Amino acid sequence: MRRTLAVLLLALSALALVTAPASADLPVVYSGAYGYAHVSPTASPPGANDWGCKPSAAHPRPVVLVHGTFADMSDNWQALSPLLKNNGWCVFALNYGSYAGSGAVGIYGTGEIRNSAEELSAFVDKVLAATGASQVDLVGHSQGGMMPRYYLKFLGGAAKTHALVGLSPSSHGTTVDGIGILARFFPGGEQFTGALCPACEEQIVGSSFLAELNGGGDTVPGVEYTVIQTRYDQVVTPYTSAFLSGSNVKNVLLQDQCVLDLGDHLSMPYDHIADADVLTALDPLHPRHPLCTPILPTEGG
Repeated sequence: MRRTLAVLLLALSALALVTAPASADLPVVYSGAYGYAHVSPTASPPGANDWGCKPSAAHPRPVVLVHGTFADMSDNWQALSPLLKNNGWCVFALNYGSYAGSGAVGIYGTGEIRNSAEELSAFVDKVLAATGASQVDLVGHSQGGMMPRYYLKFLGGAAKTHALVGLSPSSHGTTVDGIGILARFFPGGEQFTGALCPACEEQIVGSSFLAELNGGGDTVPGVEYTVIQTRYDQVVTPYTSAFLSGSNVKNVLLQDQCVLDLGDHLSMPYDHIADADVLTALDPLHPRHPLCTPILPTEGG
């Protein structure tokens, strides 16, 4: 029975690997195996970083995508970047947090998180200047859903940001084992742990960085926060530690929407249900209602 179910899950996942609306040019890849293979020190994900893009009346704020620890903008956003572009948003993405030469091999998000927040701040200013918009929306995975909160809280980012959407963000930290899982998944990641990954230590539960970030409350006024999380997160544990507290917060658990979603931390950017929730968070007047289909750990679908 288990073998039959596994085969069914794989078959259904394969059907959802690449989709695109009829009117769109960019394929949306719902496959973690394929998406994470796009590791690159410099490449932008499909649909991102068109510096001539001007926001529309329907989507007046550009979206900035913020990758996770050990990842880069290319391998993290092969699904969500083209999905957003196909649906009318101006999309931008950055690489941040190179440390000890890690960026040369496509390993980012390892440097001190405060410095990474400074990089995000400079990038947002560049996006606002290019698009003429007054604010951005931020969407991040893992560290990319947590690090922007430092920008919002301490670097003046709240005035320039309308919403922050986090996919399995490390809001209140993770464990050494959780960081180890990430390091083993990304080729070359293990050699950039420890002393070569300040961000890893800063994301460990109980770190002084997290105490500073979360002191006085999880949120700041004026920004709308959405956290999208999976019960099967093996990196951010317990999974509930991803959730935020505050009157301007919406916490979403994928399994409350679909019991067939077995996605984990790594599959989140390639989970079509989670990605539909991102669109809803960015445009709540037009909520998406994704089909409940099987989602595989790491792979998505």
